[in-house]
Parts: sequence; structure tokens; C-alpha cells
Amino acid sequence: MELPLDYATLKVLWWGLVGVLLIGYALTDGYDLGVASLLPFVAKTDKERRLVINSIGPMWEGHQVWLITGGGALFAAWPYVYAISFSGFYLAMFVVLAALILRPVGFKYRSKRESKTWRTSWDWALFVGGFVPALIFGVALGNVLQGVPFDIDRTLRATYSGGLIGLLNPFALLCGLASVAMLVVHGASWLVVKIEHGHVLNRAAKFGQIAALLVIVFYAAAGVWLAMAGMGYRIVTDMDPNGVANPLRKDVVVEAGAWLTNYGKYPWMILAPALGFIGSALAFVGLKNKTSLSLIGSGLAATGIVASVGASMFPFILPSSINPDASLTVWDSSSSHLTLFIMLIVTVIFVPIILAYTAWVFKVLWGRLTTEEATAPGTY
Repeated sequence: MELPLDYATLKVLWWGLVGVLLIGYALTDGYDLGVASLLPFVAKTDKERRLVINSIGPMWEGHQVWLITGGGALFAAWPYVYAISFSGFYLAMFVVLAALILRPVGFKYRSKRESKTWRTSWDWALFVGGFVPALIFGVALGNVLQGVPFDIDRTLRATYSGGLIGLLNPFALLCGLASVAMLVVHGASWLVVKIEHGHVLNRAAKFGQIAALLVIVFYAAAGVWLAMAGMGYRIVTDMDPNGVANPLRKDVVVEAGAWLTNYGKYPWMILAPALGFIGSALAFVGLKNKTSLSLIGSGLAATGIVASVGASMFPFILPSSINPDASLTVWDSSSSHLTLFIMLIVTVIFVPIILAYTAWVFKVLWGRLTTEEATAPGTY
């Protein structure tokens, strides 16, 4: 059966679609993680903390669809990437999962007792549930940019030789801090547009401004590090974009600055890092003036920063630091032609549905939350 889209086109489409799903998660659950990270610092009393918690309480569960869909798309579109990354980063993902589990438990149990110690403990649990995933997601991207210690033998069996401690290297930690700062800005921007004017909003705006400046500093530092250090991979043999999935049919070299060459080949890609800086600056201005510009800016910044990783690495998805020739790329680690096409049809049907109900939820729940509403019976 001849499909209406050729194999290479589908590979590129799915590279873009997986990126869209990751950006969708950063834009939605990203502000939930940011708000949780800010909770102990912007809210001092129990009423203030309930105000912060209930600003995200009705919506955070629905945002998990982006994380689940992204993981499913990774499994179906790039099975090699899914197998190696999920097994290699197993302990790191376990830490993320453990932190994320604290969030629903914290929401449900925090207000079950009047004890100050009880509630404070769950507040810090919610903080961990926001801060740790934000940090680990950035650390993971930092390690991917450097190359992951895996190899693939002639039978296409993968072996991973890294460990959890090895993931916490200086560059990866810098990326992790940039991720935390980015989501804190997004969370602070959400609080500025969602909760009533008062001390909590003012504190959120102040912390958000600091975080916005840190995003610019960390993001710029990571870019300079990326350009100056011996990071970057380049394919030195011709590849057939329509070829079958076999990561060993190419030659790859490690080359300093290679991650920046795409911006010369495809000038339009410069829009991604530009959005990262411009969005952060807009968020700073919006937070300073306590306007909705902050949320627009933080959304643009998150979009640009996440997109810049994909733009820099294309066509690489998961480079290998042990055997560069075994690196996984868009061209040689995708699922079959038919699988990608069927998945595309499913995506075209269901992603608009997800976007529609997400927009409806935002419309229904839009408006500033007051302390009286946040502390009413039945709230978190």
C-alpha cells in the first residue's frame, strides 16, 4: 500500500510533533511545578498557602495528559530512544516519579487535619513535587546535549554504562537550574494573573523577576558553554532519510560547536533561542508591572528554550558519548512507515480534542481566586 506521505516526511513530522507535546507539557504542567516550587516562599500563613494551592488545584491533573501522551509518542515513534533513555535514566525517572506522587497526595491530605506541623509537612512535600521534577528534567536535557553513555552492538542490543551520580555533572546542573528558573517564572506569572491582589501576589512577582533574570543568565551561560566546550555531534557520511531503522549505518564525529551549525543551515531556527531571551525579558517586565504580559512572556520563553534544544540537535535525538556512531537520529531510529502514518492520523484527531477541552477548562475557571474562595469547604 502506497501511503500519501513519504517516510522521510513522516520522520520529520514526528520530530516536530514530539517537540510540540514536550512544549505543551512545559506550558501547562510547567506552571504547576513552578507554583509548587514557590509555595513555601510566597505564602506565609495557612490561608495564603491555601490560596496558592487552590490556584492550580482544579487543573493540575488534566495537565498530565501532555506527559503521558509525550511518553507514549516517544515509545511509538522512536522505540530505540524510548528503550535506551528510559532504561538508562531509570533511577532519575524513579526520583521524578516519587516526587510527582507527592503532589496528588499532598493536595488530598494537606487540609485533612488542623495541625500546623501536618500542613507544613505537606507544603514542603508539594514543594519537592514541584522543584525536583523541574530540576531533573533540565538535568536530563543537559546530559542529552553532552551525549549519553550507551552503546549498541551488531545485534542492536543496547547497553548503558552510566549512573545517577554521573548525571549530576556541572553542565547538566546548569541546565537543571535554568529549567527550575524557567518554571518558577511561569509559576509566578500564573499567580500574578490568577490570584487576588495582595501580599502573595507581590511576593510572587518579586521572586518571578529574580527568576526571569536568572533564566537569561543561565540560558546564555549554557549557550556559551555549548559553543566553547567539546560538545556537539556531526554525521560525516551520507544518510538515506527514507532508510530503515538501524543506528549503526553511519559515521559520527564529536565536534565542538556542532550543536550550533543548524542555525547557519536553517536561519529560521534562530527564532527558538530568540524567543527564550525575548520571552524572559517580557516576563520580567510583566511581573514588574503585575500584568498578564508576564504569562505571555513566560510561555514564549518556555516554548523557545525547549524548542532550541531540538533545533540545535537535529537530526540527533540521543547521541552516544561512548560510541558516537551508535547515536540515535531522526533518520535511523524511527518506527516503520506505516506506524508513523497511523499515529499521525490518531494525533490529528485527538490533539485538537485535547486542546479544545483544555481551552474550555481555562475559560470556565478563568478569573482571580480570592482567599474566601480558596478557604471555603471542599477546597484543598
